[in-house]
Amino acid sequence: MPSRLKVCETFLSIQGEGALVGYPCFFIRLTGCNLRCTYCDTSYAYHEGEMLSVDSLVERAIQSRASLVEITGGEPLVQGSVYRLMERLVAVRKTVLLETNGSIDLSMVPRRVIKIVDMKTPGSGMDRHWHRNNLRWIGAKDQLKFVITDRYDYEWAVRQIQRFRLTDFTQVIISPCWGRQDPAELARWVVEDAKDVRFQLQLHKILWGDKRGV
Repeated sequence: MPSRLKVCETFLSIQGEGALVGYPCFFIRLTGCNLRCTYCDTSYAYHEGEMLSVDSLVERAIQSRASLVEITGGEPLVQGSVYRLMERLVAVRKTVLLETNGSIDLSMVPRRVIKIVDMKTPGSGMDRHWHRNNLRWIGAKDQLKFVITDRYDYEWAVRQIQRFRLTDFTQVIISPCWGRQDPAELARWVVEDAKDVRFQLQLHKILWGDKRGV
């Protein structure tokens, strides 16, 4: 029986965040999430979706003609067949991104996949779910992201960066929570501290707001 996944949506758009921001990207949004962040903007992905084969998803990615493919959610790693999907996409020479919430072990993610890992801040309400051993599987090509809701979140993030020396081995992104943290204020904090991190806005939110599938 072919590997299958519950898929919320697939679409071609612009990569809105991370080190590859601005590039055309084919998105595969999988259904289901094990967390419930206070600021979640994709809660429709908790349950919505249809069962699709890995083969059909790979074919959609090929048909999109985009060299960049992101697997997101929800939380993609709650579905076991996602590993087969990643392997197949790498095999057809796609640059594969995995966006994950950091609560699930990353050791089985294929080596060539670029991991975008969210270290949940206290403002998310989910910070206790961080899987600390995941730092072993995050490297120079990957990205560790903090979504900041307020000054407390920012100071907490700075402590994690210092405690685990995160910028020594991976790219660290600081991003304001849409609608909760003023971007200019957060940018000022980053500049004042002169940390070796990347401040970033969500390009897709600037272009299209909360519209789905773009």
